[in-house]
Amino acid sequence: MDYYKTLGLTKGATPDEIKKAYRKLALKHHPDKNPDDEAAAEKFKEISEAYEVLSDEKKRRMYDQFGADAVRGGMGGGPRGGAGFSSMEEALRTFMGAFGGAAGGGETIFDSFFGGGMGGGPGGGRRRSAQGTSKRATIQITFEEAAKGCEKELSITNYASCKACSGSGAKLASDIKTCHTCGGHGQVQQNRGFFSMTAPCPDCHGAGKVITNPCPECHGAGKLKQKQQVKVPIPAGIDSGMRLKMTGYGDAGGKGAAPGDLYVYVNVKPHDIFNRDGDDIIIDLPISFSEAALGCKKEIPTPLDGSYRIAIPEGTQPGKVLSIKGKGLPNVHSSGMRGNMYVQVHVETPVKLSQEQAKLLQKFQELEGPHNSPKQKSFLDKIKSFLGV
Repeated sequence: MDYYKTLGLTKGATPDEIKKAYRKLALKHHPDKNPDDEAAAEKFKEISEAYEVLSDEKKRRMYDQFGADAVRGGMGGGPRGGAGFSSMEEALRTFMGAFGGAAGGGETIFDSFFGGGMGGGPGGGRRRSAQGTSKRATIQITFEEAAKGCEKELSITNYASCKACSGSGAKLASDIKTCHTCGGHGQVQQNRGFFSMTAPCPDCHGAGKVITNPCPECHGAGKLKQKQQVKVPIPAGIDSGMRLKMTGYGDAGGKGAAPGDLYVYVNVKPHDIFNRDGDDIIIDLPISFSEAALGCKKEIPTPLDGSYRIAIPEGTQPGKVLSIKGKGLPNVHSSGMRGNMYVQVHVETPVKLSQEQAKLLQKFQELEGPHNSPKQKSFLDKIKSFLGV
């Protein structure tokens, strides 16, 4: 058999082309779409064998060099003339792998049919009780609470394990019986065309046990809806959009299974003075024209360390940024690390001048020389050069 021809491909086909061709043919010839059609079943096995080889780089290299016999021995079919797969089960495993079946030990669609990976007896086993559903909540805190850390309380409503029956769903332990339909295996055989599969038992839903006398409190569910208060520890330095995980505070799981978790999303209110950039803090500091020219000292607030005295050097220009190391916010992931604080200076032009102030500024203007405004002089020199003056 020519595997490339079987999939309608040439020898130079890419992995994506191989997968695309196989998916198209596999859907066309799948046994569920062609019940009682032996020709379609045989074709399905052939294209599955071809894909099994060509989708594996090592097998494909061996096939290209030595032919089908070099790879067929390890596929369950041995040296025989027909398809390399000895059963429809093997072909279906290939199909499930190509259509998103879990890799690395996860349960596939195929496993749910044939009982693979679930254990607990011949032909499959009891279905594992599902972990409880995880919940989501949003909490809003102030900038100060985010900076220092705090503890907040949330009111949540979820399903908790029934205390009356300890989550079993039965009034008494003796009221839990082995399911007669599946014999406690949790699965039953079903015929699908010319092959059989296992499926979850319709009576016990895969548990292998049935309750003959339900708990009067939870009516056999094993859990009850309840409202509870949860204390959420907020670490210092947390930021908007971050998520906290509260293990075990979600809905109660199936009988004997672990509860889900609670994920708390944090929203930090904006601050009137501090702007945040990661762990760094930015503050806008307005100063007067004279303070910028002569220099000065200013008291500014910090998020965690009270006030801080900062020196504004003489001749400070608008937009100048001064850095204060280690006065930002704590890093929520690394204990002891803190961001910096950046002070952006905004020089205000005087408005509503009195006559005396105006006279003084006019006097200063008369005394002002090019050395007092170096940027202005440089700009004027560039204009003269451009105009050829």
